[in-house]
Amino acid sequence: MKKLMTLALAAAMMLGAATGANAIDFKAKGQWIMDFNYGMHGNFGDSKAATNSGFKRNDNQEDEFEAMQRVRLQLDAVASEALSGTVFFEMGDQFWGKGNSKSDGGALGADGKVVELKRAYIDWMVPQTDLKVRMGIQGLALPAFTTNASQIFDDDVAAVTLNYQFNENVGLTAFWARPYNDNNGYKGSDTSKGQWTNYMDNMDMFAVLLPLSFDGVKVTPWVMYAAMGPGMFENDFAKHDEIVNGLGRAQKGLVSGFTGFDKNDTYGNAFWAGVTGEVTMWDPFRIAWDVNYGSASYEDEKMNREGWLASLLLEYKLDWGTPGLYGWYGSGDDSNPKNGSERMPVVSANGNNQFSNFAFNGNPYIAREGVLGSTMVGTWGIGARLKDVSFLEDLKHTLRVNFMGGTNAPKMAKYVRDGYNEFASEWGNKRGINTYYGVGTNDPMYLTTEDYALEIGLTNTYKMYDNFTVMLDAAYVALWLDDSTSTWGKNPGRSALGGDGVYDAWNVNLSFVYSF
Repeated sequence: MKKLMTLALAAAMMLGAATGANAIDFKAKGQWIMDFNYGMHGNFGDSKAATNSGFKRNDNQEDEFEAMQRVRLQLDAVASEALSGTVFFEMGDQFWGKGNSKSDGGALGADGKVVELKRAYIDWMVPQTDLKVRMGIQGLALPAFTTNASQIFDDDVAAVTLNYQFNENVGLTAFWARPYNDNNGYKGSDTSKGQWTNYMDNMDMFAVLLPLSFDGVKVTPWVMYAAMGPGMFENDFAKHDEIVNGLGRAQKGLVSGFTGFDKNDTYGNAFWAGVTGEVTMWDPFRIAWDVNYGSASYEDEKMNREGWLASLLLEYKLDWGTPGLYGWYGSGDDSNPKNGSERMPVVSANGNNQFSNFAFNGNPYIAREGVLGSTMVGTWGIGARLKDVSFLEDLKHTLRVNFMGGTNAPKMAKYVRDGYNEFASEWGNKRGINTYYGVGTNDPMYLTTEDYALEIGLTNTYKMYDNFTVMLDAAYVALWLDDSTSTWGKNPGRSALGGDGVYDAWNVNLSFVYSF
């Protein structure tokens, strides 16, 4: 009898397990990209052997021609409308032929350890309510209606997100995100005590967004606060690639570029606010705007950073395409480094900026981009585009022309151009400041009010099959740096870029993309 009871219990458990397994609906998504680039002067230098083509990715200098690939796979385990889990893997970017380390996997024999966890989170709803909760490593972005990519924060991050829709017009989104913690440690003013490992090195962000949607009008006001431990900015993270990539962007975007001689012994504070929206009531005419402000303050006041960025887009949708005009303006540094920076602080702008595929981060796949930087802070610009022009079925073209310049005081160029040399250290110490500006450290590239750039880009996409797209993208950026002695000097290429001369950057990309 005991054996029969045991067998019956085991069968019931197996039946229950099978029933539970069948209740889960698994959904798969993915994307394969095969990417080919040919270009030169990615750093506006002369493409010598030392820097190769001037294009750089993950601290690797690229050849003029490079072939690479990336694979993304997403698996959703859906139990019900109220509960699901998602895991998102990424393999790449892998350069064909590259096998310097086990993580490359692009050389003969392959077998690289290239699988990365991009996102992993659970979605659930509070019972008997419409409150949605997402927990885990997820993609988060502040709202942006003009560029479709926030210039403050748009990246993957560990977070808890709450979303509630009060009615069809009013919603509320709030999140707590932890970009960094336990990566390093903090050294106090008493250097004899050494470093406290994983102490006061965290960054925590809290945000509230209020999406408002009415007939023909959408507006989203929002605010965000961040507490930044002094250990965030300590020492070298070179042994952790993922920390170098993420923390490097934050360190450039959250501080002025100058330090004084006051030790940071307390948390820094950052605050952002914005109002973004669009008007479509006069369809096919559309107006969109983004107005953002931010400040970051530290015990060392010379590290402080405070500024704003605004952008406007006007476009009119026609049967054959969508012509549009747009512009932006971001506050820039004044001529006094002792009062910090007047550029808007940035956490990580890693989205696809639709104003630019090449000068800024805007390419939708893995082509070369961001030759002027990942964001538009400290710059101004006007642009015109013809978007999604189509005369043949499944073939679309987008043409962009952008003219832009810097908003930083010309006098600041001497701090940047001498960022690492002996003269700058001696000169800065006499004035109570240290500068860690240097070639390649500015994001975006440091442009003064006397510097200008012109970007021309043409993107062609052909939908060969429902899930298969071929993209041909050609882009060109001309850069003019002021050569007066009050700015970059007689050789601006050496002063601003660390090379000889200023050359125009260009690139042609061919991408094959399979998505499902």
